[in-house]
Amino acid sequence: MHTMWKGTISFGLVNIPVKMHAATENKDVSLRQLHKECQSPIKYQKVCPVCDREVKEDEIVKAYEYVKNKFVVLDDEDLEAIKREQTDKAVEIIDFVKLEEIDPIYFEKSYYLSPNEGGTKAYSLLRTALEDTGKIGVAKMMIRSKEQLAVIRVYQNTIVVETIHYPDEVRHVQDVPNIPDQIETGKKELDTAKLLINQLTSTFDPEKYEDAYRNDLLALIDQKKDTAQVTTAKDKPTPDNVTDLMEALQASLAKAKKDKPKPRQPKRTTKKKTANE
Repeated sequence: MHTMWKGTISFGLVNIPVKMHAATENKDVSLRQLHKECQSPIKYQKVCPVCDREVKEDEIVKAYEYVKNKFVVLDDEDLEAIKREQTDKAVEIIDFVKLEEIDPIYFEKSYYLSPNEGGTKAYSLLRTALEDTGKIGVAKMMIRSKEQLAVIRVYQNTIVVETIHYPDEVRHVQDVPNIPDQIETGKKELDTAKLLINQLTSTFDPEKYEDAYRNDLLALIDQKKDTAQVTTAKDKPTPDNVTDLMEALQASLAKAKKDKPKPRQPKRTTKKKTANE
């Protein structure tokens, strides 16, 4: 399993060297966009609308838009300084709470933690202490240049980090439109709803749930692949230097003809009439 990050978990005076691994993976089927005419993959470019040209990576800076079209530019040095200050703290457990005290709306992404060199004993100590007390640790850590709030808990004998949202990242339910007030329901309807819930109640078994759409999409792709309904992107045409040279010469010749000054017409002279004429 790929190691995403190495650091330490600290609580009190205990420091545990750990490695972090992604606990989940995205199984979405990624579809590419092709040009219908030639079946070539579409490219996306970073273009400056003012300069009207593609911008290279070394020409791009980061900025925060605090009002419309007003930006505060942030240098890489500034961001790195903040990142280093936070990284030094690693994963610092600041509180221990009960898991049921945190609503699932706060949970974001899961990561497995394994002990790094010399951390096996301390890792086992924290794992056993969490299991025996029934508590989870609330911690702060840096992931991808962002300070994350997280919880440390045990899942199937493995310590897991669950990143969670900060309170100001969870939208207020008062902002949700058209939520009805408490409406009195009839006893018969309520009893029937409860009966239905009881009949459908079972023990949670994640293995029985599957992504039907993804399975159907993969089956469709295999079917088309087996029946030769495939396409191959065309290679980018190689410039023909001879043709390019001929076109350039012809264009230059046409331009030269256009720009060539017209020859001057000889002035017509008129004879002065003599007295005898």
